Amino acid sequence: MHLRHLSVANFRSYERAELPLTPGVTTLIGLNGQGKTNLVEAVGYLATLGSHRVASDAPMVRAGASSAVIRGAVVQDERETLVELELVPGRANRARLGRSPVTRPRDVLGTLRTVLFAPEDLALVKGDPSERRRFLDDLLVARQPRWAGVRADYDKVLKQRNALLKSAAPVLRRGGRGRPRPSDEPVEDSRASALHTLEVWNGQLARVGAQLLYARLRLLRDLGPYLGKAYDEVSAGQSDATVAYRSSLRELMAADIGAGAVPEMQELHDEILATLEEVRSAEIERGVSLVGPHRDDVVLTLGTLPAKGYASHGESWSFALGLRLAAYQLLRHDLGDDPVLILDDVFAELDSGRRGRLASLIADCEQVLITAAVPEDVPASLTGSTFRVTLGEVEHVA
Repeated sequence: MHLRHLSVANFRSYERAELPLTPGVTTLIGLNGQGKTNLVEAVGYLATLGSHRVASDAPMVRAGASSAVIRGAVVQDERETLVELELVPGRANRARLGRSPVTRPRDVLGTLRTVLFAPEDLALVKGDPSERRRFLDDLLVARQPRWAGVRADYDKVLKQRNALLKSAAPVLRRGGRGRPRPSDEPVEDSRASALHTLEVWNGQLARVGAQLLYARLRLLRDLGPYLGKAYDEVSAGQSDATVAYRSSLRELMAADIGAGAVPEMQELHDEILATLEEVRSAEIERGVSLVGPHRDDVVLTLGTLPAKGYASHGESWSFALGLRLAAYQLLRHDLGDDPVLILDDVFAELDSGRRGRLASLIADCEQVLITAAVPEDVPASLTGSTFRVTLGEVEHVA
């Protein structure tokens, strides 16, 4: 798989830009603020419907424009498919596949697959659990796009359940103490109704949450061996890197789940319901859902110590890079095809040893997109097309 051409209009700093691409290595050279990262961000958005830099779409629309457009010509198995996305802040985005409109933007997922490594990925090691959960869920969708629907369903259920807990908390507390009721409904009847509604949302959370949790556990089990190998190759075998899953569930929270057997989905469903029952009082008191995949974490370990808080800066970089390379190798194995590898301002952050090792690891990738401030940041062995980016202008130089 490779991207043959990228077009953007009113995207970030670009009123319009065209970037012809070929298999192999393409390097975008430009000082900070010139727009090189904007281009690879657009490529990543085509593949994931998300940015590695911001959480919302609005910053990606050029100032003064009402919408932005990203188009990519994707080649796989000698067939070319055009993917087009229109980003419209405050409204639903629109998408086309092969010039035909699709019902939902997520219907284009899987047409282009990318693995993107950027300085922001240091947060995978040093940041909050949400960063590591997002890494897993994004990889799930890259592996099988249908998980985007499950992920969206879980977010909707969680939002509705949290709204109920927050609004009905005074009624749900023992005796119905709290704000006066707007009706003459007896306290116990009102409380019973709220509890019944909560039970309904518990069932929905358990149903969709069990699917997402089951998928995450299977993914982490499959990813582990690739991570160990990738970290060893990047760091010259300095320490063992492992991953494990830390769940908020009652029976699974005592120990991290690593490479062992994954519980069945029904078992996870029942465990979510049981744990929700145990924490009901705490949830009602706090007005928020305390159990489910949204409360879980991925534990990264170097040797016998957690990477977060113990790993050096270089080890943290190697771990983050190892996670991305492991994701790349897992997708390559599953799909029988190479995703597009994107390295955004990565080489400047690595010492010479890690630079050389990374260059050798990606030499056989079908397509690699690299951004760098100066040509000297990129190892000489990574030859290919080079573009210079200056104030939003893209010029082919080699």
